[in-house]
Amino acid sequence: MTLSRLERVHKQLRLYEHPLVEFDARDKGEGVEMIIRPRFSEPSVHTYYFELHPRDLDDPQFEWTLQRQILDCLHDYLVEMFIRTPQHRKEHQQMEREGKL
Repeated sequence: MTLSRLERVHKQLRLYEHPLVEFDARDKGEGVEMIIRPRFSEPSVHTYYFELHPRDLDDPQFEWTLQRQILDCLHDYLVEMFIRTPQHRKEHQQMEREGKL
């Protein structure tokens, strides 16, 4: 029995558990769209999506490729959750000086 690409992804996702986020996947054309969503409801945070392309899904090293993509995307997702950074403070100070706030 040959698993579909989506079934292969779901099989791999069962091996991952994280206290802050949950993982899911759905078909998207010939590829698979991965979904990372927060386990918490407050504060409100967006859901993160990324696409797994057929070449990656069919790669003999799929399991390692998927793990790398999950870790890279978790990093990006967590960075996107920042509400404020030092760079934001400088931008706000500049805008205050210019009377734009």
